[in-house]
Amino acid sequence: MESDSLTSGGERAPGRAAPGPKVGRYRYLVLAAVTLGIAVNYLDRATISVALPDMEADLGMSDALAGVLLSSFFWTYSAAQLPAGFLAGRLGPRKLIALSALVFGAVTMLMGLAWGVGSLVVLRLLLGIGEAPAFPAAAQVVSEWFPKGERSFASGTFNNGNPIGSTLCIPLVALLVASFGWRASFLVTGGLAVAYAVGWWFFYRSPRESPRVGDAELAHIRSGQEERADAEQQVAVPWRSLFRHRTVWSMMIGFFCINFVAYFFITWFPTYLVDTYDLTLLNFGFLGMVPGIASMLGGWTGGLVSDWLVRRGTDLTKARKGCLVGGLLGTSVIALAVASPGVGTALVALSVSYFSSTFAAASVWCLPADVAPTAAHVGSLGGIQNAAANCAGIVSPILIGVITGVTSSFEVPLLIAGGVAVLGAVNYAFFMPRLRPLPTEETA
Repeated sequence: MESDSLTSGGERAPGRAAPGPKVGRYRYLVLAAVTLGIAVNYLDRATISVALPDMEADLGMSDALAGVLLSSFFWTYSAAQLPAGFLAGRLGPRKLIALSALVFGAVTMLMGLAWGVGSLVVLRLLLGIGEAPAFPAAAQVVSEWFPKGERSFASGTFNNGNPIGSTLCIPLVALLVASFGWRASFLVTGGLAVAYAVGWWFFYRSPRESPRVGDAELAHIRSGQEERADAEQQVAVPWRSLFRHRTVWSMMIGFFCINFVAYFFITWFPTYLVDTYDLTLLNFGFLGMVPGIASMLGGWTGGLVSDWLVRRGTDLTKARKGCLVGGLLGTSVIALAVASPGVGTALVALSVSYFSSTFAAASVWCLPADVAPTAAHVGSLGGIQNAAANCAGIVSPILIGVITGVTSSFEVPLLIAGGVAVLGAVNYAFFMPRLRPLPTEETA
């Protein structure tokens, strides 16, 4: 395997690696840092969910206005994914993640000073813009720091920042609200994001720039990244041309289907469990953690399985598609909750579904690096598929709410969610073409 060695001047130069060099693990520290950033992102996003009852009482907010306040975040968050992905390739993850955390941290702190519903809606819209770069930039970090055989685990790990942040939010914000009031909760969680922005700026460097990466680890990282080097140096690929490819549309459709089900757990799951099985809030607080824990395990398991398949020589397309299709078919088990005689069996079906959803999502976040025509387009492709996925954050809660209101039951919404998951599996199995770097304008 080719490696870089140091010249007398301290610069890296091509050379042959010594037999059996010990590969460092600094890249996993980088992964932990970016996962922490996603967790802080979700912590700031979810603070309002825990603080909302006190906010409603203090500001005289109706349930209808609270619904508008909660949904307003996704309008700008989804729309900002495309420019955020574009900026990920232009600014790089160091600048973009620091800027993003600084912005959404400051906006979260300002929510603690809001004087009414109107100001809160405006701030939620700004929060959506500030948080939008997180996932495209994280995908860019993984593409820079991990070879193909490790990207799925890395993607599943940073994607687990979602349930980690959402789970930690409940006790932390509840304690802050109970002790100091809802305004203080926003000041504290926003301050954590600002602190993270400063820490990331001083911590992060690309593999080639980091003094803490040894030659053996650098060679290991680059071992799966060399095939696009020539294309990157010769031609720039117009960003809008990415939409001409069936691969990109399949990525968008598939991730939308995954998130359609995932947003049920983020929005309507508490109401479903409490209302359907007449649970007390205390009982829900215990039982409601089960699917969340399953989702964390699913993300790591999906990453390990996909990477294991790639390392053992399985064709990349088969490895990714197998995990995506299998994960989405498992996600469709959510429909079986309709026939559950009790809360225990319902939780089993829901846990299997959420586990399978994050199992598939681990491979989803590998796709931008797998098919990007140049390294600069990894963030753009991540932003494109994430924009489509977060349209589900607008559609799914509203559709489920309307149908539940008409039927006074969650049966039809759960059946629809299961059907959408099957549709996603069909998309990846039959509509998505072979995974390889998209052609440049010169070779298209």
